Amino acid sequence: MSSNVEPPNKAELEAALGSAVPLWNAIVRVVQETCNPLIKIWKPSKSEFGLMCLLQFKKRTLLYITPDIGQVWIAIVLGERAFQLAMASSLPEEIKNLLREAKPYAEGRGIRFQVGSTKEIPIVGKLLEIKTALT
Repeated sequence: MSSNVEPPNKAELEAALGSAVPLWNAIVRVVQETCNPLIKIWKPSKSEFGLMCLLQFKKRTLLYITPDIGQVWIAIVLGERAFQLAMASSLPEEIKNLLREAKPYAEGRGIRFQVGSTKEIPIVGKLLEIKTALT
């Protein structure tokens, strides 16, 4: 599953996202504001769309973003120090619970959640801020 694939064209991505196009764009913009230049790498996915996008900065994957009808799925892995920062942060309790329940691996704790509203974009920004604070 490590092979890169041809990225979808704009029309394919917009058709898959439907009303979530502004969410997708806002998430990418938040990541770009934190880490530029941002590299987008498309990989096969078990999602309905069949693809996910890795947002990377300097060969480091910041987060995984998967299009879905009317929403966007985000996956992020936090190392142990970032996990501790997240637990002490102002992140919503639902996100802290996901992190607490995530199994710790050598590369960190991975969580996945859907973003269904622009009100949730600051959560993505905060997670990214925490992930990149220690580098």
